[in-house]
Amino acid sequence: MSTPTLSALPIRRLTPRDLTACADLSEDRGWPREEHKWGLLLSAGTGYGIDDPDGPGLIAVCVVTQYGPHENPGLSAIGMVLVAERHARKGIGRHLMRNVIEAASTTPLTLHATPNGRPLYEQLGFKTTGRVEMVTGHFTPATSDDQAPGITTRAATAEDLPTLVRLDTEVFGLDRTHVLTRLPAFTDQLRVAEADGEIIGYAGAWPNMQTHVVGPLIARDTETAKALIASLGAHTDRPLRTDIDVRHEELLTWVKARGLETVAFNAVMTYGIPELPGDWTRRFAPLTVAAG
Repeated sequence: MSTPTLSALPIRRLTPRDLTACADLSEDRGWPREEHKWGLLLSAGTGYGIDDPDGPGLIAVCVVTQYGPHENPGLSAIGMVLVAERHARKGIGRHLMRNVIEAASTTPLTLHATPNGRPLYEQLGFKTTGRVEMVTGHFTPATSDDQAPGITTRAATAEDLPTLVRLDTEVFGLDRTHVLTRLPAFTDQLRVAEADGEIIGYAGAWPNMQTHVVGPLIARDTETAKALIASLGAHTDRPLRTDIDVRHEELLTWVKARGLETVAFNAVMTYGIPELPGDWTRRFAPLTVAAG
């Protein structure tokens, strides 16, 4: 089949029934299957895919998660852009991304780009506006000297959800209730930090293969972020993994001292806006780089 024909294949909306095919494509590219994450992305976001013209399955996919008012979103995050290995470098990824950009119309876009993916996104008009550092490892419990006075952590309850949504909207800059309401079922742990009876941060830990991914991580300050990570680490035997904004140098230094190591860097890129909305000083880690 010629390249022009491949790059003109029809693109369709995915549904949760496509989860296994998406996981198969992840595996084809040497990624973990990540079925748990795919389940969240396909329910909270909109998946786009290209069916294999030679048989069952998908040869390209991506997921777009919108934030803000449903009828007029303020931001769309693009993630899980995958093309089957046998069809790589034939223009299919560009074809898929152009469709997403066109469908977004005037809605700003963001994504986390690997070094390999970044050149394509730059050619499509995305600009690098930030950087995140992926760290992973077994967390060594913090010493008493690391505990900030006046900050306590506990498991979140259903009654906390309205407060978490308000805090998250203030920090993230846009309403993402449709994602936050899925966290109790998606995460193995969802914890809040309090000071003087007020919730000043929250974080989740969700299962991803052999690790627990820490995210989202929203906190009043670095000490609160440390307290939340320490509380999550104390309640799991798995290695932790998270993606921390490189501007949070103190937190990165601290997690590395506690046993986590750098495994990758990804570029935060935007299209249509010069930088992400919200307050980056309180936004320490995303739920997943696939959802912004």
